[in-house]
Amino acid sequence: MSADPDLVLINGAPPNELNDGLLKRPAAPGRAVDDERARTLSPLDRGLHFGDGLFETIACRLGRPRFLSLHMERLSSSAGRLRINLGDLKSIRQEVESAASSTQNSLIKLIVTRGTAVARGYGISGQESATRVLLRYPWPQEDTSSQRDGVRVQIASLRLGENPALAGMKHLNRLEQVLARSEVPAAEAAEVLLFSGSGHLISGTMSNVFVVRAGKLITPHIDRCGVAGVMRRVVMREAAKAGLAVEEGILSGSDLENVAEIFLTNARIGIWPVRTLGTRTFATGEVTRRLQALIAPLLENPVDA
Repeated sequence: MSADPDLVLINGAPPNELNDGLLKRPAAPGRAVDDERARTLSPLDRGLHFGDGLFETIACRLGRPRFLSLHMERLSSSAGRLRINLGDLKSIRQEVESAASSTQNSLIKLIVTRGTAVARGYGISGQESATRVLLRYPWPQEDTSSQRDGVRVQIASLRLGENPALAGMKHLNRLEQVLARSEVPAAEAAEVLLFSGSGHLISGTMSNVFVVRAGKLITPHIDRCGVAGVMRRVVMREAAKAGLAVEEGILSGSDLENVAEIFLTNARIGIWPVRTLGTRTFATGEVTRRLQALIAPLLENPVDA
């Protein structure tokens, strides 16, 4: 994916000439479009200083966001846990829909921070006003072989810290993922798996992980660390609807030696079968193929559910 977005909005308004002609929409109620404070990310923003915020990466096809209600539900729930006042969630949703509708296929990254600090230090006053940044990226060039043939995966040496107060949220502090991903060049592995400090399998750096063992679909618990992905939720839902046995469980490194299939999920990729994990090779199994077929229509002709 290109590092350059083709659209940037800060609190609903373009920050500079980058967006001229790309998206025209009114400012939020009570806020003038030409108010530079609304169009500028403050150097005192708590997201910059402390990672005090959240984000959602939303895949958009045919001008429509995939599973937008699920993204908004996670964002709202996480903001409540962090005591960040999102404001009008309906307006945020409309902003995403507007950005998606003006291009065929895109990825939208929505960042919400607690806002500009009103006092120095970690403590919050409750008077902060949330900052919202929307970035729209062109859809990356597809590598269909990843879905068909699977991907190579390695295991990171880094271990995730465990903190139930943050578990499940897609918060802005991604330093663990940055360090883990840097352990293995992208040319050698499409993804890197992460274990927790307790030795439990949690996820990939950008994905959730599923295994098939004794005919049962298992994904790690996300109760101590990790992100509860939207695509993870969709796959679990569709598997259950199709009558497949699915559960959240605890998986150790030794458990991976006894699984028949492994696959990865995220909002953009859908399902990637794992072809190799370290030195071990896997065939793309029946359960993985069945789930790919079940979710494919939801990905190519996006639904909001």
